[in-house]
Amino acid sequence: MLEALLNFEILRNTFYTGLIVGLLAPLLGTFIVVRRLSLISDGLSHVTLAGISFGLLMQKKYTLLMFTPFHTGILFSVIGAIVIENLRHVYKSFQEIAIPITLSVGVGLSVVFIALADGINTDIYAYLFGSVAAVSRTDLYVVLFTAIFVLIVIIFLYKELFALSFDEEFATVSGIRAKIIHYLFIIMTALVIAASIRIVGVLLVSALMTLPVATAMRIAKSFKQTLIFSIIYGEIAVILGLVTGYYFEIPPGGTIVITAALLLGLTLLVKKWYLAYIYRG
Repeated sequence: MLEALLNFEILRNTFYTGLIVGLLAPLLGTFIVVRRLSLISDGLSHVTLAGISFGLLMQKKYTLLMFTPFHTGILFSVIGAIVIENLRHVYKSFQEIAIPITLSVGVGLSVVFIALADGINTDIYAYLFGSVAAVSRTDLYVVLFTAIFVLIVIIFLYKELFALSFDEEFATVSGIRAKIIHYLFIIMTALVIAASIRIVGVLLVSALMTLPVATAMRIAKSFKQTLIFSIIYGEIAVILGLVTGYYFEIPPGGTIVITAALLLGLTLLVKKWYLAYIYRG
């Protein structure tokens, strides 16, 4: 694996992108889980699939199209995020209905675009489950730019995001511009989901945003600890998943998620044994 990284640029791009995704997905996932919006990643991932399918269709019909399916996927994801936030304001008493509405539209559009593009091919398969060798240098730059943007926003608006995640009413009364920050947060989520799809795949990206967080919550004693442990677990899952996927020649999305699930199971067992030991002591 190390020799391949040194010799092949595309594998280096994939590895660097994986490290960035392993940081971003659990980082935003922590805020998402605390807000009880875990399913939003599923909704936006399916909207992103619609964008990717549209991009593949445009590439087939208009070969001179400047934008790749990855770029159209990002565009659709951001639009889907804005739609979800608007629907949450429309259905104030039933805000969770915004996610299945958007997810359903995303799935419907995906089916139509894939059918018009003459069905599932190797390209769409890589987007569904991730690929070890599908990340170009341009994709890496897009993911890196996304990471810089997300980290800057979180650093400068950490207190506001923290307050809105735990007590939105109090935060609003305190003078925090909740509406603007909500839109900014959900757009960041859309960008991270779209960026993660190259590595993890549409069908599995939500797992990378929730499993490391679920694992960290079992051992963390504060929100900041949850953030840190989530990132650590996310990076471990991505690195081991990419290495395993490379050697077994299978999509890395599955191996990354299985690794994250094994880390969760191991943490739960160790915590259970530790509590039993303390109780007996």
